[in-house]
Amino acid sequence: MLHIQGVHLTEKRIIIALDFPTAAAAEQFLSGLDPASCRVKIGKELFTAAGPDFVRRVVAMGFDVFLDLKFHDIPNTVAGAVRVAAELGVWMINVHASGGVAMMSEAREALEVVSGTRPLLIAVTILTSLAEDDLTRQGISCSPAEQVIRLAEITSEAGLDGVVCSAAETPLLRERFGDRFALITPGIRRTEDARGDQKRVVGPAEAVAMGSTYLVVGRPITQATSPAQALREFNSAAAGDC
Repeated sequence: MLHIQGVHLTEKRIIIALDFPTAAAAEQFLSGLDPASCRVKIGKELFTAAGPDFVRRVVAMGFDVFLDLKFHDIPNTVAGAVRVAAELGVWMINVHASGGVAMMSEAREALEVVSGTRPLLIAVTILTSLAEDDLTRQGISCSPAEQVIRLAEITSEAGLDGVVCSAAETPLLRERFGDRFALITPGIRRTEDARGDQKRVVGPAEAVAMGSTYLVVGRPITQATSPAQALREFNSAAAGDC
């Protein structure tokens, strides 16, 4: 059993990205899944289309919700947004680490006064759609791994629960921060899955072996002929059963 900064975590590692354009499509998909077998991520497209009430409905269905809105603004604005998001009953919220220590610290402090179970608060480091040449064009001269570590260090300094990162960075981050730092890894693909727009991808078993805490999976499950079967396969791989 894992423990992240006093928050008790189970081995339910797979987070399904609900990349649907409407609430109806997402709810139809969720009707075929067991909340005990996965967590779900609601991102910008679906949240913009369906709003906070949809988030509440998914929570009421029994799913742990990762609200993936990547807040990035001045500290006071982000703190307010994080506080309101927590009141929706979500399991995890994220911000951009590049917003800085003050922004992240105020966001964390905002969660301390929320009633009930405090959601995990994590920070995005480098998007898995970005490669080294993308960083160079942004004026960042270091490698993606080096930039991820820099951003993870200020995330830890701000007292957050972990970071979003590529599995390629997880061994270094796990060594540096230990087991009390959640590492959430998108870009998870099996060998038979299309890479899509992800440039840095890893399989589920490999990601867990490298130190990932949670694995974000989208199209390989949501677009599968049998999403429930695809989820079982991902869960089995993440558990080391295949």
